Amino acid sequence: MKFLVAGLGLIGGSMAKALKRSGTVADGYDREDVVRAAVQAGAIGQAAREFADYDVVFVALPPDAAMRFIGDNRFKKGAIVADICGVKSEIERFVYGKERDFYYVGCHPMAGKEVSGFENSCEDLFDGASMIVTENDRTDPAAVRILETIFRSMGFGRIVHCAAEYHDKKIAYTSQLAHIVSNAYVKSGTADGYAGFTGGSFQDMTRIAGVDEKVWTRLYFLNKENILSELRTLIVHLEEYADCLNKGEETDLYRLLREGRMRKEELDQQR
Repeated sequence: MKFLVAGLGLIGGSMAKALKRSGTVADGYDREDVVRAAVQAGAIGQAAREFADYDVVFVALPPDAAMRFIGDNRFKKGAIVADICGVKSEIERFVYGKERDFYYVGCHPMAGKEVSGFENSCEDLFDGASMIVTENDRTDPAAVRILETIFRSMGFGRIVHCAAEYHDKKIAYTSQLAHIVSNAYVKSGTADGYAGFTGGSFQDMTRIAGVDEKVWTRLYFLNKENILSELRTLIVHLEEYADCLNKGEETDLYRLLREGRMRKEELDQQR
């Protein structure tokens, strides 16, 4: 089987390197300088020239670029084309908006770093991580089984199957909301002069504040209803804590904190 990784940034570059580690050398598609760096690093075999040559195509591009890539190019009949975008419903609607002669599967690796670019990619990024595979009644089961084998060879520890809509709802909470909260948290003027006043809590809260606005703005808008729902829920809960402090209701604040602790313990049992 011939593999192509389209988009050789942090995730795509790491996929190419993980494939290489497993014994499969993929070709790559990206800007000329990025492809050249990937070839020199041994992450890929060569630049892709004809996309219809490949049996498996991983599309590691931002959502709009991924849809353009899938829509504007010709792929081998019966090939597997899998995007790995952080939103799934919009991509799925686009792909199934017309007849295709390839098998589409939506995927999303649950791994990353605070930095981007091929230079930060690594072969072990996905070791032990989860890969989400979205499916509907048009998804080809055989294509999914092939991808499962590939993903396990790349180091993924868990493969989760769900509908695209379910994925987007969960990701709005587990990933996108967390990035927004971290990004907003650092805007406090109190953050100035923090050196010497921080421990693990500050590092945890600020680790993902440095989102790439060129990428994440679009991701948020493609999943805005789910994110808005989670933001509104969070604001309601924060107002509860603020009200307790404002009114001097120590017993009620104690209750809220206890509820949160017990909820965290409950979630820990679900791992």
